[in-house]
Amino acid sequence: MRKLYVLMLSLHGLIRGKDLDLGRDADTGGQILYVVELARALARQRQVGKVDLLTRRIEDPAVPPDYARSEEMLGDHARIIRLRCGPRRYLRKESLWPYLDQMVDRVLLFLREQKRLPDVIHSHYADAGYVGMQLSQLLGIPQIHTGHSLGRSKQQRLLAQGRKPQALERQFSFHRRIAAEESILQHASLIITSTPQESTEQYGLYTNYQPERAVVISPGTDISRFAPPSRHLSPEPEVARLIDRFLMRPRKPLILSICRPEMRKNLGALVAAFGCSPALQEQANLAIVAGNRDDIRKLDAAQTEVMTNLLLDIDLYDLWGKIALPKQHKSSDVAGLYRLAAQRRGIFVNPALTEPFGLTLIEAAASGLPIVATEDGGPRDIIAHCKNGVLVNPLDIKAIAGAMEYALAEPRRWQRWARNGITGVRNHYTWDAHVKKYLHVLSRLLHHERKQIRRDMAIYRRPQRNPLPLVSQMLVSDIDNTLLGDRAALRRFLAALRATPPNLGFGIATGRTLESALKILKEWGVPLPDVLITAVGSEINYGSELHPDIGWRNLIRYLWRRDAVEEALREVPGLILQSPENQREFKLSYNVDPDVLPPISKIRVLLREQNLYAHLIYSRQAYLDILPLRASKGRAIRYLAYKWGLPLRAFLVAGDSGNDHEMLVGDTLGVVVANHSPELASLRGNEQIYFADARYADGIAEGMAHYAFGIPTLETANDAKAR
Repeated sequence: MRKLYVLMLSLHGLIRGKDLDLGRDADTGGQILYVVELARALARQRQVGKVDLLTRRIEDPAVPPDYARSEEMLGDHARIIRLRCGPRRYLRKESLWPYLDQMVDRVLLFLREQKRLPDVIHSHYADAGYVGMQLSQLLGIPQIHTGHSLGRSKQQRLLAQGRKPQALERQFSFHRRIAAEESILQHASLIITSTPQESTEQYGLYTNYQPERAVVISPGTDISRFAPPSRHLSPEPEVARLIDRFLMRPRKPLILSICRPEMRKNLGALVAAFGCSPALQEQANLAIVAGNRDDIRKLDAAQTEVMTNLLLDIDLYDLWGKIALPKQHKSSDVAGLYRLAAQRRGIFVNPALTEPFGLTLIEAAASGLPIVATEDGGPRDIIAHCKNGVLVNPLDIKAIAGAMEYALAEPRRWQRWARNGITGVRNHYTWDAHVKKYLHVLSRLLHHERKQIRRDMAIYRRPQRNPLPLVSQMLVSDIDNTLLGDRAALRRFLAALRATPPNLGFGIATGRTLESALKILKEWGVPLPDVLITAVGSEINYGSELHPDIGWRNLIRYLWRRDAVEEALREVPGLILQSPENQREFKLSYNVDPDVLPPISKIRVLLREQNLYAHLIYSRQAYLDILPLRASKGRAIRYLAYKWGLPLRAFLVAGDSGNDHEMLVGDTLGVVVANHSPELASLRGNEQIYFADARYADGIAEGMAHYAFGIPTLETANDAKAR
């Protein structure tokens, strides 16, 4: 049985395999630890052959050079792959959105090099979910998605704190993020959540959430790393020095919080709760490990605000000597911090406004440290399973203070909670338990997907072809008067196409709309192509699901002002706007009266005088199509060549009229059928354009024979046997 290939996507933050920079900034936290540990845990399973964790390559002197390495091994069958996307410098996650379409293309090129497509794409957070959704649609591979944090619930909590909607939108781009999350939920085959509460209450805020596609799989922790203090595993002296240098009486019980310095973590409420309770200040010390910093003023604006407010609150409540706020710590120190707090009979506190899960809570529990945690999300399940602490309303400062006082009050209860936490983690939160359930769910999902593929093949009566990243040649034909026009010729051509090797892809490029193209292909009995370039190259769709290429839409949107172009051409003689069904978002189509129409060059000048930019395609002296500057059938083919990693000479294009001109010239191989219009006569003599003697589809077949295009080779035969 072929072993599984899992492709994981986690794009923001700083990801490496050792000495994780957890807490370095707001984007490098629990999600980073989760994806690295999940990749390792999956790769240890016998049914998994390969796990690739894809992230963004960062070449920035402000971060260690590790993040510029293109590849890093995580174990025998797992690795981190870093791909260039956007600027070389480090970017916070809210700044990544303009570059995500580029990441789609980079991943496609990476997959072409692998010679095998993954069995599943597992995306993490909304940014990777957006990329994973496009890859899933383009490749026909199921997408699994883990949100880690959701835009709607975060937005609600911040609004409840009195934050202004406009300020939140500027800082967090909630509108774009939530729209992406809605699309992901509509498409993904499976949503993995950490708790039932996250599944029902947080995801339940979304219109497109489908509970039947969700499964709860609690994350795991490394119990070999996180363990209670003992004679063999005592707190390290250097860890104690990190904390004790701040404290007047360091031996008191230690209230510990470890998190990133971001608003959602609600650290201000924790300091206020400690500051408002003389009993707590007498009984315990507070330590907040909030990432690493050299200079608060050099953090990003949101972190600077959090840290500045913490210092102001410490001064307000006069907590100097009672609170530790270390500037630097190593990821290897974290386990020792839990053990230090446990040795001093302290507690761990997570007061976050929203908490989908809370990895720090199970790390603390595994270390024998009781917990006080927000009543939101994952902590509910963790405390229900581990029975090692209390839940609290994160918006109620007095309640937070009271919960901490209660947790520290009774030594016997503290000991019981400490033991319960250790046992609960071993029973419920190991990586072995996590991946066992993960692979069981994945197996069912892939079985369902394979059945669906077999049904699709039966419906469309298509031979099994390679997915586009594994295609090495692509035949693209115009429809009207090229592919279609002679039924006997079409039958002969389709029989020849079925005999070609699976590494040959088949596409159409037409002036018709997508709906019109599908209708006429069905009428003539043409199997659904792998790629449909329609509306004179302004739209690209793929496969049986007809997924649109979002990257192409975003690319051609440049300088396009459709309504203004239509208004500018309203009084041009000889232009008659075609019926509404022939108009598209990125295409204006006109019938032409050639006797009164001004020269096309004059129409171009008219548009430019009004600062309008468009691509004009005049064909058969009867039609004029107006497209965005970057759109045409030829440019669409060049975009496909880039996106799918194919040289232009791997494309054979067939056409018959003026709107095929651009896709026939250049480095592509071209064939012009015998029944072509006079507009193409000027192309005779071009060594890469073959003028066939045969008409319609027979002419395409003649061109394929001329170029020996789609002929099985020894290499393709061997590839077919390997599959």
